[in-house]
Amino acid sequence: MFRPLALLALALFAAMANAQFGFFDQMFGGNGGGGGQQNNGPQNVPSDSAWYRGSVEKMYCDKYLCPDTLACVHFPHHCPCPFPAIEDKMELAEGHRLCASRGGFKDGETARKIELARKGML
Repeated sequence: MFRPLALLALALFAAMANAQFGFFDQMFGGNGGGGGQQNNGPQNVPSDSAWYRGSVEKMYCDKYLCPDTLACVHFPHHCPCPFPAIEDKMELAEGHRLCASRGGFKDGETARKIELARKGML
């Protein structure tokens, strides 16, 4: 039979070993510790375009599929801006469109500045 003191010593040694090796697991990337830092928050997305390519391949569009929003439209210049709440859309010559940040300007100011730049006046 085991003695209570022996059981206590065994439990103490087991706890110390777990603490020691748990530390090394975290330090060297075991258990997803990541070099000693545990990050339970959001992670950066990997620099791999597989998700995007997979999404595009699953889309059905018999017209034009906008590359930045994956919207299906009749013509490329009909593509919406990815962030319409903070971007102004301008349709340029030859069916192109441009999305530009409003940058705190009043409504229509971004389009006016782009037009002035196109004319070489800005």
